[in-house]
Amino acid sequence: MMKRLSILFLALLLSACGGSTILGGSPNVTVVSSEGLPEPTRVDLLSSNRPYLIGPFDKLKIDVFGIEDLSKEVQIDASGRLSFPLIGVVEASGLTPDELANELEKRLQGRYVREPQVTVNLEETVSQVITVDGQVEKPGLYPVIGRMTLMRAVATSGGASEFAKLNDVVIFRSVNGEQMAGLYNLKAIRRGAYSDPEVFANDVIIVGDSQARRLFRDLIQASPLITTPLIILFRN
Repeated sequence: MMKRLSILFLALLLSACGGSTILGGSPNVTVVSSEGLPEPTRVDLLSSNRPYLIGPFDKLKIDVFGIEDLSKEVQIDASGRLSFPLIGVVEASGLTPDELANELEKRLQGRYVREPQVTVNLEETVSQVITVDGQVEKPGLYPVIGRMTLMRAVATSGGASEFAKLNDVVIFRSVNGEQMAGLYNLKAIRRGAYSDPEVFANDVIIVGDSQARRLFRDLIQASPLITTPLIILFRN
């Protein structure tokens, strides 16, 4: 990971002098200058060739044509199920909205409604997520709610960990089908040196690792009886 980030840092220094740089000689990955990554297009944000699968905590609008009492908004619970009037609990996780509508129609038909017509629409979804990895307290996938910035994304993941290298944060992004990467300095952003960049769904954020701090901790643990000060100079 550190080797990869070091290569990215060097590539970005070169790109600042002469535009974008091809990373590792590969035409599939481009590292851009300090101007920042371009925003993804609508096609990049939406995977039109992949049907959306319902997951936990999604909010759905279910309409049963002609029956207002059965038309309602529901939220999928943590186990991927929903509770619906008359038919009880339904396993919804992993189904598409159309598949769920068909399942509801089957359970309502005959016994409760002669010819039910059910539509299911997504009202709120957590499918639009970013990935935060590296030296953060809680790496993982996080939903993009409203306008999300790099600083907010790191904070959402529990903040930087003990060994985070804040001047070595990489954002990977796909723009018009092209994989791109940008290196950002959280310390500089905090000082107001440049604006906090916006992040988008499908971005992958990797917070770098400070080897010096890790070495410092290991030395302390290996030598608990040090009688003279142990000083390490950090140059970020």
